Amino acid sequence: MIKSKMKKAGFIFDLDGVIVDTAKYHYLAWKNLANELGIEFTEADNEKFKGVSRKRCLELLLEMGNITVSKEQFDRWLEEKNEDYLKYISKMDKKEILPDVTKVLDYIKDKGIPMALGSASKNAVSILEKVALMSYFDAIVDGTQVTKAKPDPEVFLIAAKKIGAEPENCVVFEDALAGIEAANIAGMESIGIGDVKILSDADHGFNNFTEIDVKFLDDLILLLESKN
Repeated sequence: MIKSKMKKAGFIFDLDGVIVDTAKYHYLAWKNLANELGIEFTEADNEKFKGVSRKRCLELLLEMGNITVSKEQFDRWLEEKNEDYLKYISKMDKKEILPDVTKVLDYIKDKGIPMALGSASKNAVSILEKVALMSYFDAIVDGTQVTKAKPDPEVFLIAAKKIGAEPENCVVFEDALAGIEAANIAGMESIGIGDVKILSDADHGFNNFTEIDVKFLDDLILLLESKN
């Protein structure tokens, strides 16, 4: 009975800026390209890029610089940014895991509740392998499997289906406005990880995982399982 009940809940995690500290590498790679194009690009500008597809990020960057280019040049810049980013993440290891993330993952795993990764990153599998977190996830949905970028909820809906949970019985951990919006549109419980003022649309907000305790997780599981 208990095992069956537990299967009703599902936990879905974004990757960049939630589980691992790769958001800084995206910022550096975009800033390098922006400098090349003569566009001023700040950390505040980068907030708009979080949780958004690489293609849309480049579109936003070019809009900032009022630059119009051919599809061929656009694709070359996409590849250039990704190659730059891959150089940064090639040296990743367990030190990149954000504080207390493993503690939360361990607790959920011990409860027997399925977990999925729902990320716009096309490098998600590679990153999880480098930081040795692959074994925690029952399903991984990344940028290679979706056609619609957040705030469209496609990535989270696919993740819920893969772990056998209904959307209303799932919770999403996100650090981006677009991700919180996607979770809310999907009818899932949303947890913002980061600046609570920026992520004010989330159902719950924490600066980081060190603020998440066992009681909150237990209450959250009960909440998810009570939804019909």
